[in-house]
Amino acid sequence: MVSATHWTQNSKMRDPSLRRARDFGLIDDPQVTGPQNAITDVPGVRVGHTTCREGNIATGFTAILPHEGNMFRERLLAAVEVINGFGKSAGLMQVTEMGCIETPILLTNTFGIGTGFNALVREAIRSNPDIGRDVATVNPVVCECNDGYLNDIQAMALTEADATNALNAARAPAGTGPVAQGSVGAGTGMSCFGFKGGIGTASRVVVIEGRPFILGTLVLANFGKAGDLILPDGRRPKPFGAEPGPEKGSVIVILATDIPLTTRQLRRVAKRCGAGIAWLGSFWGNGSGDIVLAFSTAMAVPRRSLLTFSPGLFLCDCEIDAIFRAAAEATREAVLNALCAAPSMTGFQDHTRPSLADWLLTNPRKAC
Repeated sequence: MVSATHWTQNSKMRDPSLRRARDFGLIDDPQVTGPQNAITDVPGVRVGHTTCREGNIATGFTAILPHEGNMFRERLLAAVEVINGFGKSAGLMQVTEMGCIETPILLTNTFGIGTGFNALVREAIRSNPDIGRDVATVNPVVCECNDGYLNDIQAMALTEADATNALNAARAPAGTGPVAQGSVGAGTGMSCFGFKGGIGTASRVVVIEGRPFILGTLVLANFGKAGDLILPDGRRPKPFGAEPGPEKGSVIVILATDIPLTTRQLRRVAKRCGAGIAWLGSFWGNGSGDIVLAFSTAMAVPRRSLLTFSPGLFLCDCEIDAIFRAAAEATREAVLNALCAAPSMTGFQDHTRPSLADWLLTNPRKAC
């Protein structure tokens, strides 16, 4: 579960789960971050986790709530960018067609998709008993990565209660606080560039006509060939003993913003998350599922309206470059945060992933 945590710089470095890319001097982007440098800097967005770690099980759910109201009744504009489509996510086809999301978003492992789907349907029906009878059915959104290297994925250990617990954690007071990162929730068993991967998040402030807006990303980082990682300072860390092998991981990027954008613009912004992934050395291999889901909280789209035409005020494209940059930078930092926050792990069949933070501590950057 997400919890508000206060720490000192020294305690950060002692506790791997508190380490972030900025603690190692890896980030020098010019744009300002939000107060928590997290997707929860976007007003109304909340995050919660359920972590399942016992024996050969290393998996979980991460829930993202786009707003605190009834998502089925008050939908948000959204868009999907499929960078490489080797994935098994649910709900993205309708989001692409209709340009809206109408449930919270769940992240999990590949074989947890159906479980998360059912949990979201049951939750939507509890709040909206007319679903599937007097009104349309609901479109749950669940995205996945394969954590089968560190987790016994065939055990299919996740339950609907686990998904519900993640949703409840997001709704708890701590759901708006600092986001737990690294080996938590859906990120528990994930790998990235041969290191331990997982959940990461970051945000940027974008000032438009003197008004500050927020763009935040949250990643489920499970991609990249060992040895391909390129840090912002140019170093290329390679995990000890790791064999390169094919690129067959995945990354899910959830992008949230309070900037008023159309679905067309949201998709254009979502594409730039791919630049952040590429800056780190990924080429989006054949077996990689690389997907971005972007939404704006600026305007709710009611399921039923008395108006024939929906009013709306949207950004001019001539002002969008700063948002493109924010999407790329926040995605790159979110991935690096996932890597820095994840401690080394030995999991299923004694498979091991080392920690990037440990590599950084033993290979400090040389002074110029």
